[in-house]
Amino acid sequence: MPKHVPPTRPTMPVKTSSFHTVTNFTVVERMNVVPGFKTSAAFFSFLRANLVLLPPSTLNSNTSTPLLYPSSSQTLPPLFPSSLATMTSNVEDEIVPATDPLEGVPPLATKHLTEEEDKIAALKLIADSIAQQRQIASRAVIFHPITLAAYVLILAIASQFIYRTRSDIGIMATTTAGITMACLIATRGLTSGYLTLAEEFNWKFATNEDGEEDIIIGSRYGGEIMGALILRLERNGNGSGKKKTKSAKTGGKGVVRAWTVRLRYRGKGVGTELLEEAVRITREKLGNSAEIGFAAEHANSKMILPEIFNATLRKREARAAKALENVVESMDTGSRKKR
Repeated sequence: MPKHVPPTRPTMPVKTSSFHTVTNFTVVERMNVVPGFKTSAAFFSFLRANLVLLPPSTLNSNTSTPLLYPSSSQTLPPLFPSSLATMTSNVEDEIVPATDPLEGVPPLATKHLTEEEDKIAALKLIADSIAQQRQIASRAVIFHPITLAAYVLILAIASQFIYRTRSDIGIMATTTAGITMACLIATRGLTSGYLTLAEEFNWKFATNEDGEEDIIIGSRYGGEIMGALILRLERNGNGSGKKKTKSAKTGGKGVVRAWTVRLRYRGKGVGTELLEEAVRITREKLGNSAEIGFAAEHANSKMILPEIFNATLRKREARAAKALENVVESMDTGSRKKR
């Protein structure tokens, strides 16, 4: 039976047809007192009776409606493994094949160039090395003690004539900048001859007096020629201007007339491979007793500046000769061990 709500305030007694006096009203009965709420009171009474009398199993609810009564664990949906756990187990069970860290890296190939396009690229690389000598010569001129002493002397003489008071500091700074710019322009003019030598370098350099082409060796990395060497074979009994005879198949020497590596690949062993290939070809063509060395007039031998500024370039020549000597010694040692 529904419980009665206690009255919030005293109410006036109401007389019924049976002459009974009622002092307490339920919520529904109180709402029925007002004529406008009779329909609503009947609806609430019907709804309340259904909620109390009907068992929970008779209430049909959508799956999205939350349960309002305790439910056992058997009615819960089955638990499926988490997607993260599945991914982790797959990664652990999957065998990842070992990959080569050098996969996709093009190999370095050093060999005798036979295609005309490759030969032209090698000659251009040698011409670039001649033009790069201008930068080396410019640094040698700028930082030479004689040049620095002359620069300081010129500034001192200019300050004696210009600087009088503190108000002359601006004029002195402008004059110093002008003198510095003039010295740099003079250095640029002194070393411009290397650009002329690079422009004059052509195919004739790799051809001897008899019209025979020298051997051009190149190092290729991918599709780029990154190192070049020009090798001339001088056989015994063939002096300058004399044609070679068929009997002179062995004996003689190899002469390296040019040797360079692209600037960003220097110091990585590319030049050593070029020298090793030059020694191998020389001994293959002229015999194991053939000697090999740098030509006196190689591509980078000509100096534009006075000799006092050529110390850096001379050191480069000495290092190149020493590198070739080390290659010959290492190859001779290796051939002895194989025997």
